Amino acid sequence: MTRVLRVFSRLNIGGPSLHVVHLSAGLTDRGYETKLVVGRVGEREGDLHDFADARGVDVTVLPELGRSIRPLDDVRAVLGLYRMMRRHRPHIVHTHTAKAGALGRVAARLARVPVVVHTFHGHVLSGYFNPVVSTFFRGVERSLSYSTDVLLTVSQSVKDDLIRLGVARPERVRVLPLGLDLEPLSKALPRGSLRKEAGWDDDVKVVGIVGRLVPIKDIDTFIDAAAIVGASMKGVRFAVVGDGEERARLEARARARLGDQIHFFGWRKDTAGVLGDLDLSVNTSLNEGTPVSLIEALAAGRPVVATEVGGTPDVLDRGRFGALAPARDSRQIALCMEAALTSTSEARSKAALGQAMVLTKYSVKRLLNDVAALYEEQLAKQKQGRASW
Repeated sequence: MTRVLRVFSRLNIGGPSLHVVHLSAGLTDRGYETKLVVGRVGEREGDLHDFADARGVDVTVLPELGRSIRPLDDVRAVLGLYRMMRRHRPHIVHTHTAKAGALGRVAARLARVPVVVHTFHGHVLSGYFNPVVSTFFRGVERSLSYSTDVLLTVSQSVKDDLIRLGVARPERVRVLPLGLDLEPLSKALPRGSLRKEAGWDDDVKVVGIVGRLVPIKDIDTFIDAAAIVGASMKGVRFAVVGDGEERARLEARARARLGDQIHFFGWRKDTAGVLGDLDLSVNTSLNEGTPVSLIEALAAGRPVVATEVGGTPDVLDRGRFGALAPARDSRQIALCMEAALTSTSEARSKAALGQAMVLTKYSVKRLLNDVAALYEEQLAKQKQGRASW
């Protein structure tokens, strides 16, 4: 059996975590034995370790594998990963996300692992930090790209960014979309759990945003747009599903502007229950690799409104499957929300087209087939390279 060591930042609630768990569990039937190494989940991020356990994934927590740059911990993490690789002798090391990708790839090359693959689920190479720090990180990624057999991105937009920023040449980067368990969301969904918890009537329309409550998600713009819509339309309520470092500030600001028209629900693992209650799903992020909340909403046939950033236009086919608006433009986002709530037949028609697309393009089966084919290709190349000697 081919051994894979998968290195990932942390199993917090989000698309990348679902992606790596599905890969680790699903590839077993295709002849791959996977060990997943992760760092600790941060406070208020939500935890998917129980999901990994239920899928039978072999998870090892390496505490030093944190998000922040801490030189001593980073050295310890590289050494810890190196020892694991020397002990388990993986044929493939596949890393995901920036920090885990950097440390994991360094350890893999030190351990002389035959095949090294890295997936960008987005990137922090522009717009996150000041120009000096961004330039430094781009240089690090450029150097690491030379020691990586294949670089993967979850969307064409992320690939285009990597090429534009000089991280890698086009021929070294491939697009491999996320794979998610979407079929259950395409069926009839339970309705009423959010309304009951918030004390809302059954006949109100619920507009929701799902995600981490952190600056890059720009929940402030959602609140501003919700205030505009709430003032102009009756019978509309707003749901914020998620948690994070900004929750206390955002909740206070939202209540001051919207009162009982808005409710913060925290993390909810019953995705079907959340989507069953939403009439419209919104995403106001400043950057995205692939917006899982929108993919799940489309799988459930829900209309969507989102900011035109990162991989979001790829998912919505430049507006074919949902409305797009500029980032930080609360007025335009509000207009899109109002249009979706009033022109329901048009919004549902777009969502139906999107549903058919995501159920195929972002399925777990497609992901497993693509990754298994990629691994087989890279292992064959490695064997051919040895034979040529």
